[in-house]
Amino acid sequence: MSAARPPIGVVASAAEAGDALAQIEEAERLGIPAAWMTTGGTRADALTIFGAALARTERIILGSCIVPTWPRHPVLLAQQTRALEEISPGRFRLGIGPGHEPGMVHTFGVEWRTPLTHLREYLHVLTTLLHEGEVEFEGSHVTARGRLDAPLSTPVMASALQLRSYRLCGELADGAISWNSPAAYLLERALPALQEGAAEAGREPPPLIAHVPVCLSEDRELVLAAGKGHLGRSAQLPFYAGMLAAAGYPDAASNIEEALVDALIVAGSEQQVADRLAELAGTGLGELLVLPIGPGDPRQWIERGFAAAARAVDQLRAA
Repeated sequence: MSAARPPIGVVASAAEAGDALAQIEEAERLGIPAAWMTTGGTRADALTIFGAALARTERIILGSCIVPTWPRHPVLLAQQTRALEEISPGRFRLGIGPGHEPGMVHTFGVEWRTPLTHLREYLHVLTTLLHEGEVEFEGSHVTARGRLDAPLSTPVMASALQLRSYRLCGELADGAISWNSPAAYLLERALPALQEGAAEAGREPPPLIAHVPVCLSEDRELVLAAGKGHLGRSAQLPFYAGMLAAAGYPDAASNIEEALVDALIVAGSEQQVADRLAELAGTGLGELLVLPIGPGDPRQWIERGFAAAARAVDQLRAA
């Protein structure tokens, strides 16, 4: 769609909205093309923060990774998207996804059923309303009727873990956003599924936005502890466990092996991490979504992770 697709972006992750804004401003200062935020649970709403960030920055592209679909009607998200586009046209990308059953049921009390059908209907409503300017739809999950003054070209992306969701993104979305998935799985299985879905729909394949956790340390034990801590809860969720089993790690829910941490986490010095990010950016993945992790105070890991991402961006620009 209209927003340019940068090769590398970073996740702005903070407990308070002001800190998230500062991270987005710092990413722009470093020359990083894109920043992403997740909205989940009762954390500060990413799209609200983006409204302030777009007014305080000039170039950086912002994206949601993700906004959960169950608690918000798609017409409401279209309204929010319209506001962000009117503040700074072409600098926002909307990433949505169904999330996971435990959180959606516990926090919002949703009736969790056929999540892929739910996502299909939600994508149809959003993309039709935003890109065509009008929608009228009644489905098993979503009913929506609405009209915009004019269509918007905001990319609408969706989260993906297992192959059926990648095929759905290939068919309907403007991109697929991974999370905690080994690079080999993304390249060898997810990317072909995304391309298959696009081919069946008669359209060009959208980009795969590859989430890449990074730990700026050469201490092997620290990296392993950080990786296991980062992945631990996710690996116990059914959708993640299914993806990890398909990726070759069937016991991840009960035992996170060192090999899985090595496959998932990019670690090392700033130069080593930058080199690996630049290498991954040339493998056919559409874009990297870099998330700094590490023990203790997150600020040092975010600062160093952003610096490594900026160095990788510079290397790619100079190539």
